[in-house]
Amino acid sequence: MPKEPQGDQIVVDVSGKVRRPGIHRLPAGSRVADALRAAGGIKGATDASGLNRARLLMDGEQVVVGGPLPPGTAAPGGAGGGAPGAPTGPVSLNTATVEQLDTLPGVGPVLAQHIVDYRSQHGGFRSVGELREVDGIGDRRFSDLQPLVRP
Repeated sequence: MPKEPQGDQIVVDVSGKVRRPGIHRLPAGSRVADALRAAGGIKGATDASGLNRARLLMDGEQVVVGGPLPPGTAAPGGAGGGAPGAPTGPVSLNTATVEQLDTLPGVGPVLAQHIVDYRSQHGGFRSVGELREVDGIGDRRFSDLQPLVRP
């Protein structure tokens, strides 16, 4: 049976085009760059421009390198499936860029930046309900966004 992470550790799954994919235990407060190092680095000429290497990791998270983008995220530069700029599924509050958050109804570049700033200051979103604590998100905007986002 796998060991449970300690309070000072997180467990992340690094997959895709890395040298040592798999489950990696990292110190709490680690970033995507730390997970990539633990996985032996990115293979060859893999395009990793869609990864925010400075983003804080949360316990139980998966980091996919060079694979298809998760639902609800747009490819770098705005390219992606479906209507231009339209999210294809719930947008992750913990991984979305300002540009990706800006595609949500009622969210412009300023509010999107507030969401990213909140995420950085608080180590990520643990629930969608935390979105209410972001400056500029009231009850109505929250109810509009709630079904479109995930932690």
